[in-house]
Amino acid sequence: MAAQDSVCEIGDFSELAATRDITGMTAEELLAEAARADIGEARRERLRERIVEMHRPLAMEIARRYRYRGEPLEDLLQAAYVGLMKAINGFDPELGNAFRGYAVVTMTGEVKRHFRDRTWAIRVPRLYQERRSELNRLVADLSQVLGRSPTVAELAEKMGISDEEVLLTLDASAAYSTLSLDAPLGADDDAAALGDVIPEDDDALSTLVDREAVKPLIDSLPPREKNILLLRFFGNMTQAEIAAEFDISQMHVSRILRKVLDGLRTELVSGR
Repeated sequence: MAAQDSVCEIGDFSELAATRDITGMTAEELLAEAARADIGEARRERLRERIVEMHRPLAMEIARRYRYRGEPLEDLLQAAYVGLMKAINGFDPELGNAFRGYAVVTMTGEVKRHFRDRTWAIRVPRLYQERRSELNRLVADLSQVLGRSPTVAELAEKMGISDEEVLLTLDASAAYSTLSLDAPLGADDDAAALGDVIPEDDDALSTLVDREAVKPLIDSLPPREKNILLLRFFGNMTQAEIAAEFDISQMHVSRILRKVLDGLRTELVSGR
């Protein structure tokens, strides 16, 4: 009986040690161990649960960034967790990359996919859902260039589709459900607007989310635009110095930077 108790105590101690030794591990170390073929399924599950626990604040921060667009926070948080699980399943620890950045991009993409697929008042074909984002960007860009709202014909030419297709896309956009920050919180005339009561976010997490989300957008820029952006904001060069480097006018550099920054801003805040 005593021997049996000793065996049980040893087993309990081993289980406790296995639980304790993961608390100080990084996400990359946890994922590397979870990828080993010689560990049990129970151990692998504990490792994955630990990774999820470590990234709960990050999932909440990503969900909260989109909470005033008409969707329940619980649904957005669930989408963020789906993205976190996809990140855990898709991360390759042998590549040597940081898991946190990979997780941010994957979770943010999953929340945006939730808006793309779920926040429509009526069923709209995927083609028109995707065209909606492109149409919104073109309307904003052409309005700046033309100094007025673009016509249907101008939009059709830019998008490479017919006038009728543009009109169908505009009609489909009306089925997208959003909640304005100017929406009143009550029925009274002096009721506060929704935007007036938005609490402050965690700046550190917000900065992390923005930084990781913008990396792939910068990488996808054309080489010249990417180099000009990096020289201006990471190389601390003036617009005049950049103009001399590329043998173009300073005004041209200013226009390129404005266009690139507007495009990046649009991509970051879009609900695609």
